[in-house]
Amino acid sequence: MKLKKSALTAIAMAAGTTMLVAGCGSAAPANNSTGNTSSNTTSNSTGNQSSQAPTPGGTINLALPPQTNLNWFLPLMNAASDSVYNSQIVDQLYKPLIWVNNDYTINWQSSIANKITYNKAGTVYHVFLNPKWKWSDGQPVTSKDVLFTWNVIKAASAQNAPSPWPFVGAGTGDIPNGIQSVVPTSPTEVTITLKKPANQQWFIYNGIIQLTPMPAHAWDVKSNITSEIKYLGANATNLMFDKVVDGPFEPVSATSSQSWVIKPNPSYAGHKSVVNQIVFTYEGSTASELAALKSGSLNVGYLDQSQLGEKGSLTSQGDKITPGYPFGIFWTEMNMWPGSPTKSIFDQLYVRQALQMGLDNQSAAQDIYKGYAVPLFGPIPPVPKTQFLDPNLQNPYPFNINKGKQLLESHGWKEVNGVMTKGNQKLQFTMMYATGSTSSTDAAELMKQDWAQEGVDVTLKGVPFSTFISVTSNPKDTSWGLATGTGWDYNGPGFYPTGGQLFASNAPSGTGFSDPKEDSLIQATHVPYATQQQTMQHFFAYEDYTAKVLPFLWGLNVAGLSVTAPTVHDVNKYSDPATAFPQMQYWWVSSN
Repeated sequence: MKLKKSALTAIAMAAGTTMLVAGCGSAAPANNSTGNTSSNTTSNSTGNQSSQAPTPGGTINLALPPQTNLNWFLPLMNAASDSVYNSQIVDQLYKPLIWVNNDYTINWQSSIANKITYNKAGTVYHVFLNPKWKWSDGQPVTSKDVLFTWNVIKAASAQNAPSPWPFVGAGTGDIPNGIQSVVPTSPTEVTITLKKPANQQWFIYNGIIQLTPMPAHAWDVKSNITSEIKYLGANATNLMFDKVVDGPFEPVSATSSQSWVIKPNPSYAGHKSVVNQIVFTYEGSTASELAALKSGSLNVGYLDQSQLGEKGSLTSQGDKITPGYPFGIFWTEMNMWPGSPTKSIFDQLYVRQALQMGLDNQSAAQDIYKGYAVPLFGPIPPVPKTQFLDPNLQNPYPFNINKGKQLLESHGWKEVNGVMTKGNQKLQFTMMYATGSTSSTDAAELMKQDWAQEGVDVTLKGVPFSTFISVTSNPKDTSWGLATGTGWDYNGPGFYPTGGQLFASNAPSGTGFSDPKEDSLIQATHVPYATQQQTMQHFFAYEDYTAKVLPFLWGLNVAGLSVTAPTVHDVNKYSDPATAFPQMQYWWVSSN
């Protein structure tokens, strides 16, 4: 959502810089009228904000999550590459059409668009581009670039799109099948017409937001669109392909399993960075990352909860540790893809209910994450507090191993040699988890132990985060039954968190779950209503049903513990933590 998948183990690390501050996201829609809204960047955090004038120079070295490679550098992504960490470097190179602040207002100063208007029916939208934006070769960013992006999205969204496509956003925000036309009305205006009315805020935040302009004059070089998307897909994993950019930075170098380096774009039309460069740094584990923070070779990073005993060693050298929560959800996935041997088991709601009852999220929050985690019980996190959380929704499946086991037994399952068995089926699964973090491993071990008391036998399989998302996003991969340790930040598309990208039948980022009632409730949130009260009534109906039907098993929203060195300034101030997309051009380094 970009709905972007992110690792539970390192949600607050630097290049996952959800540099978070607890409770900071209000998540109010930006505008409910036909005009435009305006907002400056929201600043809700403390720590390493300086009253000094930024001084030029210096390098920011920031840590990626353990064993995470950056492997995709186009604004449009496929499912296997759709991570927060890929998106964060891409968003330094390419300005999004719409930049959303931490409070979910639109930051027009940092958006390619400077205004969006729409009709009352929600069928026609006019997107006006700010003429100040230029590509790094001096060419203006125009409606032609938006149209190029749209044409690539249409072709790359097809089921038979050539590898490495299809586009991950297909099906989100009526993109592309709900669009009647996209017309460049003038060099600075694009008119979008829908096939049917849509909730205007939902379409802006989940649909229009996907149209990040790409440089047509540099990339539109093939004779037909099929050849074009093959060309783009073949170059998507090469950072140095991005020679023409319109964002605050431009690429310098990329070395897999080592580092990815960007430097300020001198042609950038917005606030120019004063640092020499920013280095996204590969880390093999949280232990190696902590050692690098202590030595000073990293100056922006994160602290795993299992390392809180080391807090003093960092603060004594002046480092600032800032906790906070993303506006996102984390879970355990169940492989319900057609062809999976576990599909027929997980398709049964009572099985999902029993598994959820076997998750001791409260103990994990306190004992493993040291109180820096909040248990989830539905598709909207209780922290940070937003208007999207139904105040009447209670946890439908509290932790209760005995009740979970009894539920299985009432449906004919019997424990045989410690494993629940029914006919030729056994509740015996391989569960993947993202490696590199002690906390993540401990959480997976706790799940295994508790489920064993229900008669559910789990074999743990640790894999790097990049492998995790590659495997779980492949509908044909049957090597796993359960997968834990990741989740989604609600960040565009998906800022308006109605769940179609995840929970609808054939959702582009789902795992095979399908339920007709879920589909209808999601669709009801996409329709325009006369009042905000009616809009939220339909949203809460979707939210409550989703919480109970369990398309995923609800886990924990873990606070990020970001670490910034005393010489690095304004990281937290410009982190936009609820959305997970920091404005790195405002970060700067001092000599002391």
